[in-house]
Amino acid sequence: MDEKIKVLITDDNEVVREGLKSIFDAHKDIEVVGQAVDGIDAIEKAEKLKPDVILMDGQMPRMDGPEAIRRIKKIMPDVKILFLTVYGDYAGDALAAGASWYLTKDCRRQDLLE
Repeated sequence: MDEKIKVLITDDNEVVREGLKSIFDAHKDIEVVGQAVDGIDAIEKAEKLKPDVILMDGQMPRMDGPEAIRRIKKIMPDVKILFLTVYGDYAGDALAAGASWYLTKDCRRQDLLE
């Protein structure tokens, strides 16, 4: 059996985190290994949990998504980071920081899973 894709969800909104977790929990090849509430929390949990993919929100307290992406990519250059945001205009900053790709939060469930 193939290993599951390990995902870390980062968003300051608990409802969003739990909603994303429920989407991934229904997919047999994906395991949510943790949730982070801001960029600083994401860095700490990424180092500890070693996810394959990190979902990263843009605007969060303490440290925003693009800055967290920059810092995570320095210590974990191979991790894939999906920037998931309401505002598409943050996408350029996230991609420049090292995000692998981005989606807006109004994306389809299937786009998120792919």
